[in-house]
Amino acid sequence: MEFLANYIAQVKKEDLYRYPVAYEPLDAVHVGLEGKKYLLLASNNYLGLTHSLAVKGAAMQAIDQYGTGSGGARLTTGSHPLYTKLEQDLARFKGTEAAVVFNTGYMANIGIITAVTGPEDVIFSDELNHGSIIDGCRLAKGQRIIYRHADMKHLAEVLESTPCSGRRLIVTDGVFSMDGDIAPLDRIVSLAESYQAMVMVDDAHAMGVLGRGGRGSVDYFGLNGRVAIQMGTLSKSLAAEGGYVAGSKQLIDYIVNKARSFIFSTALSAGTVAAAQAALWELEEKPELVQKLLDNAQFMRQELIAAGLQVAGEITPILPILIGEAGLTVEMARRLKEEGLIVSAIRPPTVMPGTSRLRLTLSAAHHQAELVKAIHSIIKVSRELKII
Repeated sequence: MEFLANYIAQVKKEDLYRYPVAYEPLDAVHVGLEGKKYLLLASNNYLGLTHSLAVKGAAMQAIDQYGTGSGGARLTTGSHPLYTKLEQDLARFKGTEAAVVFNTGYMANIGIITAVTGPEDVIFSDELNHGSIIDGCRLAKGQRIIYRHADMKHLAEVLESTPCSGRRLIVTDGVFSMDGDIAPLDRIVSLAESYQAMVMVDDAHAMGVLGRGGRGSVDYFGLNGRVAIQMGTLSKSLAAEGGYVAGSKQLIDYIVNKARSFIFSTALSAGTVAAAQAALWELEEKPELVQKLLDNAQFMRQELIAAGLQVAGEITPILPILIGEAGLTVEMARRLKEEGLIVSAIRPPTVMPGTSRLRLTLSAAHHQAELVKAIHSIIKVSRELKII
């Protein structure tokens, strides 16, 4: 199969080749590799709860009680008792009537979008939405309209000019994963109400980050009760795996009976569900973790910008350092690894050509002294490579 070899050769030539590296997690923000310890600046473990004693203990207790696998799909035999409590707690935390858990955030977006739209419907999607939203829109049977990133004038224009005999759905990330900026959800909701459209927000990178006690972008903008579909993940601030959707009881009943990625998937193990619930309790009991996360992000962003680096984003813990060329981005990540830092080199097709960047993600578990050393290393390597 020559096309396989040709593809691999081409991505290597363009500095776009990727491969997994098996780091050994040491704690929430450090990993080991080949006998060396590294500071991790590339994880979505925003609150550092993956190594919380309470979270680990809950997972181990659940495995001891329920075993390692669920043994079936949610609608057959896989919906063990821990699911009910987690879904109730997620709905309460998000300020909705109900919630349901999916196996991954990707599967949640695929399932939701294809379930709530049909051939007569129109989906309006931000051009920088996550790949799982893009794939959900592609799989859906309705018409797809892509509006320019966070451009409310353009969204209003396409809402006005696009005929629709069915339903309208506007879908957006709450926090955009590659740029770290926040969607203008308040203005999106206002437009949706003017054009009788549903709004779906992907809060994967907003839960545990924005809003009161990390409740997400809907709470951040004071829009409780005005956003029909709140999607989120258990794999970032909640230190486990899985996705969820929160909304009205009627919506959740509909999703359970309609979303194929929910219906035809084996349920998550009890240990995973228990870990997510314990992390949610930790978040509710320790809202100061959210402030520590935001303080770390603000400190590092200010220092890097002051040094002359082009750092995108706003207040979130996603700090993209814009480089441009894919090869230079890979080289900078390699040099920083020599300095003891693990960072992500983000290149096409994840981002547009010419916009490759180092994507730093911070955690509440990072200590400022370590961040100071990391900042010095980033500035040093940036100067050596003539980025600043």
